[in-house]
Amino acid sequence: MEQIFLALAVIIISAAVVGYIAKLLRQPLIPAYVVTGLILGPAGFAALSGMFPQFSGFLAPLTLTNDAAIRTMSEIGIAFLLFIVGLEMDLKKIRTVSLICSLGGTIQIAVLFGLGFFIALALGSLKIQAVYLGLIVAFSSTAIVVKLLSDKREIDTLHGRIIIGILLIEDFFAILALSLLATIDTFTLSSFSLSMFKALLLFGCAILLSKFVFPKIFKFAAKSQELLFMVSLAICFIFAIAFSTIGFSIIIGAFVAGLALGNLTYSLEIISRVKPLKDFFVLIFFTSLGLQLSLSSFKRVWIPLVIFIGIIILLKPFLIQLNCSLFGYKKKVGFMTAVNMSQMGEFSLIIISQGLLLGHIKEEIFTLAMMLALVTITLTSYLSKYDEELYSKFAKPLSIFDRANPIHHLEYLPEEKKYDVILCGYNRIGFSVYKAMRKLKRKILIVDFNPEIIRECISQKLHCIYGDVGDIEVIDHMNLKDAKLLISTIPDYFDNRLLLRRAKTENPAISVFVTSHDVNEALSLYDAGADYVIMPHILGGKYVSLIIDSSKKMHNLVSQKVRHIIELKKRSGYH
Repeated sequence: MEQIFLALAVIIISAAVVGYIAKLLRQPLIPAYVVTGLILGPAGFAALSGMFPQFSGFLAPLTLTNDAAIRTMSEIGIAFLLFIVGLEMDLKKIRTVSLICSLGGTIQIAVLFGLGFFIALALGSLKIQAVYLGLIVAFSSTAIVVKLLSDKREIDTLHGRIIIGILLIEDFFAILALSLLATIDTFTLSSFSLSMFKALLLFGCAILLSKFVFPKIFKFAAKSQELLFMVSLAICFIFAIAFSTIGFSIIIGAFVAGLALGNLTYSLEIISRVKPLKDFFVLIFFTSLGLQLSLSSFKRVWIPLVIFIGIIILLKPFLIQLNCSLFGYKKKVGFMTAVNMSQMGEFSLIIISQGLLLGHIKEEIFTLAMMLALVTITLTSYLSKYDEELYSKFAKPLSIFDRANPIHHLEYLPEEKKYDVILCGYNRIGFSVYKAMRKLKRKILIVDFNPEIIRECISQKLHCIYGDVGDIEVIDHMNLKDAKLLISTIPDYFDNRLLLRRAKTENPAISVFVTSHDVNEALSLYDAGADYVIMPHILGGKYVSLIIDSSKKMHNLVSQKVRHIIELKKRSGYH
């Protein structure tokens, strides 16, 4: 017991130091945890002890092995990680990009898996090893990508929603792969069918409990934060044990438990309570992966490593960009989606570590996957940080993807008309703006680069055109010369600068409203000639203060609430 405590102490202290340095260098934490394991394991202090025997007495207490206790804690960490993934899943957020996320995401996974599988076979891997290598190429990192998008406030952008939707599809297939690979040695069609029937039965029970039982249990449990935490963990462990009993991983059970609790009113409180536990055990998991890395194995995998880095950093983004184009999205949306997804994911690490434990892969393949994760996750952090600059440099060559776009003239312009108002970006803020302009009897043209939004506008016979406001041809198609007001609800700084410059050049009398989430960018847009910069978080605060001021009487607040609910129902699509 004392040895386990000392091992944990060394891991946590070392991870804190390495993580602190990583943050100073603006690097993600997951690679830092793997590097911590690398330092503490056979490839780090153990190797130094062999090279410098005089320091072995000092280094010996710091040298760890990936023993059973650490592996068990790491598996618990991944179970908690998937429990929270299940809690946070909200399919309503990706409704407007459902087609590319479901069908496009499935096609993308299949193509990337096939590509990785056949390249692995060509490099001399066995079939089972090629399956694992195909899977690690197919999946991107939910944790890393969501963190990157969140830091840049791009979760609610079009490419952000596409990315989140595809990642959810990837998570589903990763969990299915985990289940299949865990039983592949004893696989028969009858046993697989029976296992899937049992799993679906448990999943059905989870849905029923989520609707009829858990709300009542948690309504009482929520009276005490401590009890809420304990009951949540109990549900997680119950499902983990249930799925383990029928031959599935505890990880799958934890994920289903998260889904079952995800729709509860108290899901955010549960996440906030479980997250520290998850963070602790996930640290152990990624450190344990580093403990298993071997420099001797690295010498034998550097050629496949270079090849697979090329696949993930170059070929994978190309395929994602092409996929977006084939589903009707413009080159910029495809580029932003591709850049942010060009890495190996944590699910790939979970799959590869399970393969090592089951004896399906050798140490060399495991080392290849670990190094691949470290390199691609680190590179993605830089690619994502400078994505706008990269896009501006590659915009012209990327035009080839617009030629592959099956949608060229998605618009509704039944007659030649001069528009008073041109509204760029219909979803979210644009919806309220359009509603206000209609009340003022303005002639409005909607411009949006989400084909599904434009199809919805066409079905309602709203005058609209499909296109990216960062595209000169689309700007020319707007007929800015006759417009009196141009409103862009798109928060992209570079697109707004281009739109603003073209609008003021073609029609100096036009009033231009643009949107920004950053104070410095807003000031720059004013300097460039913007008549008003919409900053949603500032306007939101002012609007709330007006509501509070006008709702001093209870009946005024009730009427405000009723109007708000009616508007939200219209926005959500039900009547």
